[in-house]
Amino acid sequence: MKLRVLGAVCAALALTLVGCSEKAKTSDGGDAGTEGGVKTGQGVTDSVITLGALTDMTGVYASLGKSVTQAQQLWVKRTNAAGGICDRTIELTVRDHGYDPQKAVAGYTELEPKVLGFAQFIGSPFVAAVEQRVEGRDKGLVLPQAWSANLLGSKYVRVIGATYDVETINAIDYLLDEKRIAKGDRIGHVYFEGDYGENALAGSRYAAKKAGLTVVEQKIKPTDNDMTAQVAALKQAGVKAVVVSAGPRQAASLVGVAAATGFDVPVIGNNSAYAPQLLKTQAGPALMKDYYVAASTLPIGDPGAGPAKLAKEYAAAYPKDGLDNGVIAGWTAAELYGEALKKACTAKDLTREGVDKALLSVTGFGTDFGVSHDFTDPAAPSTRESVIMKPDDKVPGGLKVVRPAQAAPAAASYKAE
Repeated sequence: MKLRVLGAVCAALALTLVGCSEKAKTSDGGDAGTEGGVKTGQGVTDSVITLGALTDMTGVYASLGKSVTQAQQLWVKRTNAAGGICDRTIELTVRDHGYDPQKAVAGYTELEPKVLGFAQFIGSPFVAAVEQRVEGRDKGLVLPQAWSANLLGSKYVRVIGATYDVETINAIDYLLDEKRIAKGDRIGHVYFEGDYGENALAGSRYAAKKAGLTVVEQKIKPTDNDMTAQVAALKQAGVKAVVVSAGPRQAASLVGVAAATGFDVPVIGNNSAYAPQLLKTQAGPALMKDYYVAASTLPIGDPGAGPAKLAKEYAAAYPKDGLDNGVIAGWTAAELYGEALKKACTAKDLTREGVDKALLSVTGFGTDFGVSHDFTDPAAPSTRESVIMKPDDKVPGGLKVVRPAQAAPAAASYKAE
């Protein structure tokens, strides 16, 4: 069922995934053993637990990668200050892949023998490229900042939140609820080629079928930054709204060009299609007028206790950096890894298999950030709910909630094919 990545990602995979038949080793090269009464393996000694982070600091998701990484480093600092986990300090080893397939897979190959697992891995195509190896030999828990339904079904690669298809169904449901679109209308969908965009497109097709809508598709590449041609095509097609499943730059161009050409329709994006830095660009006024974002968490600027506490701590740690939802995404993944580590420690099994097993018992996670997650079924997303938000430059993090977390009826009934 799962799609595999072709082209450059597969070439990188073939070049860099070596030694796949080797026996599992500990962080110092020995076989899995016992430290202080707790069973240990790769990335774990009697004093340290090492986790990996494969991020994008220089590519299309650079702003997201920076926020996710710094939030996770903040979690590590706070956790270690409180005594660590299982009488061990936490270390986070970071590699920047710049959203490049060869660098992403090479980074995984380098770090995998040295870490217990990965608290961060940005990029659905790159996660998919190593998933078979993770499931077959490595078995280290990976918590990606990627939400493709193609990643579901593994005990080891666990998506936190609604997958892109489910999230898109909720996004379209919001437009229907607000009577911005209705049965018989055409809606546009601008999407990245590959796992992310195509999985989101599956959601819009399903929602459209259920609601009697027609989807006008516009596929783009991550390197495409000017959406003039796409706006012109959608305007000519007479669409009443647009879904964008791309990066922040593409979303800003789409909304900005639409405003400049008098194409006055609502645009709604997946969680990856926004960054608050956009509000300082020429597209800022248009984004605040009629752009929306769906995600499986409250925004960092929400007045709720969870976001407010994290925002205060993050601002104190990184006073020169702004707030965005990557902060919550990074913190949530690190906190979830910590929860699994604590449960594995109680079971006296800090091996990769022990941590994987521990995560299968985690329920009711994430309520401080507006959504409850359940990780007992690897074949299902941890939630089917999405929060709908709107850009606002007066709110820290640049987003405010316009509809609290909920799952559309179509999202609740949807099954990925």
